[in-house]
Amino acid sequence: MTNKKSSETMLTETPYIAIIDDDPGVRGSLGMLLETKNWTFAEFERAGDFLENAKPSDFNCMIIDIRIPDMSGLELFEELKRRAKNTNDYLSPALFLSGHGDIPMVVKALKQGAADFLEKPVDHRTLLDAIARALSADRSARTSHNSQAKLIQEISELTLREREVLTEIVGGYLSKQIADHLNISTKTVEAHRLRICQKFNIRTSMELAAKLRDVSPSLWKKSE
Repeated sequence: MTNKKSSETMLTETPYIAIIDDDPGVRGSLGMLLETKNWTFAEFERAGDFLENAKPSDFNCMIIDIRIPDMSGLELFEELKRRAKNTNDYLSPALFLSGHGDIPMVVKALKQGAADFLEKPVDHRTLLDAIARALSADRSARTSHNSQAKLIQEISELTLREREVLTEIVGGYLSKQIADHLNISTKTVEAHRLRICQKFNIRTSMELAAKLRDVSPSLWKKSE
């Protein structure tokens, strides 16, 4: 069972790594290797154990064996990605390990977004380097996700009408067009536009559009 930690906290704490492998010998060996870097970790024997007892965003990296009970490592990763997408939660980088890896599995894992794919037995230095790269990617991706999540939260605090106007602004429409689309006056649109800019502490619609460039309207519409 993992401890609940905020995504912001994970940026500054000692790296926390999930080991998901049904072989206790492999888990023990990986654990000792991680301890040489003073990295903390949690062990899981089955995919179901991880899905039931862990929160992926608590970890800075996941080391997943391809062949584990219940479902394969690739199936586990697919499920984790599905859940993260549905909840707009953060998903840490995944490294896949396999003693039976082949080219199709490597290609599929990388297409799914795996940070790396290594065949057992893996050289310790190669594995540590791969984990270090994943941890670096985690810091960047987590910071970006946190910024987006904060922005979505701020958007959710707007009124329904303000979110409608916001969607139109981001769509590139002018006040007169927005007024026609929403069946309100241009003066009312301008009033909403002003309040939205004030709430986001910006001055112009161009700044607003730039701020929201990488946030899909579908994400804030979920809160309506």
